[in-house]
Amino acid sequence: MSAASDDLTRQRPDRNLALELVRVTEAAALACAPLVGAGEKEAADQAAVDGMRYALHSIRMDGTVVIGEGEKDEAPMLYNGERIGDGSPPQVDIAVDPLEGTTLAAHGMPSALAVIALSSRGTMFDPGPCVYMEKMAGAPEIADLMDLDRPLAQTVKLIAERKGHPVGDVMVVVLDRPRHEQGIREIREAGARVRLIAHGDVSAALLAVTERSPVDMLWGIGGTPEGVISAAAIKCLGGQLLGRLWPRDDTERQAAIDAGYDVQRVLDCNDLIADDDVFFSATGVTDGDVLQGVRYPHAGGATTESLVMRSRSGTVRRIRATHDRAKLRALGVERV
Repeated sequence: MSAASDDLTRQRPDRNLALELVRVTEAAALACAPLVGAGEKEAADQAAVDGMRYALHSIRMDGTVVIGEGEKDEAPMLYNGERIGDGSPPQVDIAVDPLEGTTLAAHGMPSALAVIALSSRGTMFDPGPCVYMEKMAGAPEIADLMDLDRPLAQTVKLIAERKGHPVGDVMVVVLDRPRHEQGIREIREAGARVRLIAHGDVSAALLAVTERSPVDMLWGIGGTPEGVISAAAIKCLGGQLLGRLWPRDDTERQAAIDAGYDVQRVLDCNDLIADDDVFFSATGVTDGDVLQGVRYPHAGGATTESLVMRSRSGTVRRIRATHDRAKLRALGVERV
C-alpha cells in the first residue's frame, strides 16, 4: 500500500463509527430521561451532556466539536472546539445536541431527542456568530422544489401539483413563533395547512423527509446548529435542506460580515456538510412522530429507540434496545 493510500485509510471515517454513535445518543437519552416531566430544563440538559460526553470519549476517533449546542442560550454544552474521542484516527468534525428540545423534555412533551452528526475533519459548516437561519426542507421527490426566494404560496402549490394532491392536503411544519406569522398566513391563504410545533426542528426536519410522513415540508427560522445537524441527517435519508443565515440584529449581521459570512447566500446540504461520508444518530427521549422515547417497562430496565444512518452506504437502521438501569448507574450513565 502506498503512503498516500495508507494516509487516506487512516483518515477516512470507518463504517463501524455508525454503530458506535448510537451508544452515544443512547447514553445521552438514558441520562436525562429520569428528569423528563420534572420541570428542570437545565438539569435535564446537563444530564444529557454528561451522558454524551462519557460515551464519546470511549470512541476511537480524533474528534473536534464544531457545533456544540447550548451556546446560544448559555446552556450546559459540549463546547465548540472541545476534543473528543481517544485521539486516534480518523480526524472528524462533530455536531451535537445532547438534548434537542430541552423544554419539551422538562415538560414531558413529545419529540425530544438526543442527536449527533459526524463528518470528515474540515467539512462541517461553522455558523460563527449567526445562531439562527431560515430553513426549508423536503423529501427526495420534492427536493428540487425547495426555494427560499420563491413565495411560500407558490411552493406549496408546486408541491401539491408534484404529488398529484389537492393543495389542501399539503402540510407544512413550522415553529410556533411570532416571527412566522406572515409565512403561516401565506401558507394557509394558499389553501395548505400548518402543523405548529413548540420546539424541536431537528425532529421536524426528519419528519419532513421521512417516507409516509404526515408532513410535506419544513419551513421557518430556527437554530443554525440544528440546521447543520438536520443537513447531516438529510444527506443520509435523501431530500434537501436549504438554509440562509438570519442575523437577529445589525450587530450580529455586521459581526457575520466581518467574519467573512455572506448572509444573503442560500446554503444547501452540501454547503452545510461538505462530505459524502456522513454519520448521524438520534435516540428518542420523549415519544414523537419519528422515534419512541425512553421507557421503563419494569423497575430495573429501560428501552430506547434510535435511528442511525450513514450517507455513503445509504444505510438507515432503526434500533430498539433494552438496558439494565443498575448497570447504567454503576457506569455513571444514569444518576441515582
